[in-house]
Amino acid sequence: MNIFFRELKSHRNSLIFWSIGMIALIGASMAKYAAYASTGQSMGELIDQFPKMMQTIFGISGFDLSKASGFFGVIFMYVALMATIHAILLGSDVISKEERDRTSEFLFVKPLSRSYAVTSKLLSGLVNLIIINIVTLVSSIYFTAIVNKTGEPVNKDIMILMAGLFFLQLIFFTIGSAIAGISRKPKSAPGAATTTLLVTFFIYFIVNLNDKLDILKYLTPFKYFDARNLLADGKLDPLYITLSSAIIVVMLISTYVFYNKRDLNV
Repeated sequence: MNIFFRELKSHRNSLIFWSIGMIALIGASMAKYAAYASTGQSMGELIDQFPKMMQTIFGISGFDLSKASGFFGVIFMYVALMATIHAILLGSDVISKEERDRTSEFLFVKPLSRSYAVTSKLLSGLVNLIIINIVTLVSSIYFTAIVNKTGEPVNKDIMILMAGLFFLQLIFFTIGSAIAGISRKPKSAPGAATTTLLVTFFIYFIVNLNDKLDILKYLTPFKYFDARNLLADGKLDPLYITLSSAIIVVMLISTYVFYNKRDLNV
């Protein structure tokens, strides 16, 4: 029994669903940009009249919405939220589903160590993340090219954002797997994982609303790869890459350590 391919097959339909959802989100969003651009009105002047809180809630502050890259920067927040929800649910599911579905006994009576099983599951999850990221990248380049009538070079900006998105996916995927590895109630793992993501997303909004709370940015990975900073700098911040890598490693270690130590429900 090849656990890796078994896991890929079990998440095939989910992968297709999330991929279609990502394509639809990006396509619909860039269609809105085309509609706004065709009116000939200055979106920037209109946005400036909105209160700061409203601009933050909709993620439109700090972007030049007259450009395709600026508009894509706005929708990146929603793309990132969708991708990280998929990642954290996937991470919790690949670790907890054997106990949840009462198939632990079937899996672990085989001459396989728990570490081998976990590694195979995590690798299958990684393949899913890569596919989602590639689908997002290709659809972003495609739809942006359709509506970009100014000839502005945007592919490099999109690739930088997708690199940041992949780090976000890895962070929340490993957080989800760690929560599932620690949790003694497999059915509660997805809920706990989703709550964790929403808390970090809420902190992201709080930091954007109040500069005095800037220190809290280290508690939310969404701030590590904020589209405003990525588009302005044209690169990923080495500090946040290091911090993200540390989180990923710690979460992976936690997944292995706690899952190997606990009694499985069969």
